[in-house]
Amino acid sequence: MRNISDLDNAPEIEEEEDSSVLLSIGDLMSGLLMLFALLFITVQIQLSEKAKMLDEKILQVEKLRQELQQYQKAFEGLPQIIVNALEGKVGDKDIFTVDPGTGDVSIRDRILFDNNSSVLKPEGKKFLQAFIPIYTQVLFANKQFEKQISRVVIEGHTSSAGSDSKNLELSLRRALAVSNYMFSNEVNFPKKAELQQKVLVSGRGELDANPTQNAAGDRKVVFRFQFRRENLNVDVNRQLPSPEKNFTGGTRHVIYPWNQSQIENRKSSLPPNLSVGLI
Repeated sequence: MRNISDLDNAPEIEEEEDSSVLLSIGDLMSGLLMLFALLFITVQIQLSEKAKMLDEKILQVEKLRQELQQYQKAFEGLPQIIVNALEGKVGDKDIFTVDPGTGDVSIRDRILFDNNSSVLKPEGKKFLQAFIPIYTQVLFANKQFEKQISRVVIEGHTSSAGSDSKNLELSLRRALAVSNYMFSNEVNFPKKAELQQKVLVSGRGELDANPTQNAAGDRKVVFRFQFRRENLNVDVNRQLPSPEKNFTGGTRHVIYPWNQSQIENRKSSLPPNLSVGLI
């Protein structure tokens, strides 16, 4: 027989069990709420960090855009800077001209060479001694120019008089004569070693000459600079192949404008330290 006191305590036991269940459910809900709160806070922090990173990226892009605009502005003004630097210091317009759009400097061959010769004349050497330091100083005037100018191309050009093969050979040897003299002990200027790493020699022959007449203006040596097109979208010069090795102590890369068979025919007549390629 049950004890009466046991019957009296039964409701209390059931209430205690119900309370325990409710407390457990309450603890579980509180734990879930805390978990969701932590997850919410974590997601908010991550979103905040992502937003911060995105803002930093936007600032970087804007900075690069402003730098690009500065580069564009600087290089658009470079041709005029060259004109101003050379004007009245190395001769007048009947000796050299500067293209106002590209900055190409064209030197008339009459001051550099005798007719059909690739040997520099004394007055040609004197001109280069005055011209090269000024020209180099402009190109290396600031880090923008020094970084973005990938090459300085020295091009020999002839008129259309004579055979194309002789004109091509003559133009190349004249460009080489100018380059060799620039880096000889007779010409000294700051940034000489840096310029030497950028120089590329090209023989253009009569490719750009007037085919209908023997024009004196077509006989020239041209200095042109080339930008790093992958970094700076300024279309001022045509693209040229890269040199195989550094100019100093290595292979000089000579650019020919015509076909491969003509290159093979001319390799035998070139000095052994020259390699050749097509434009």
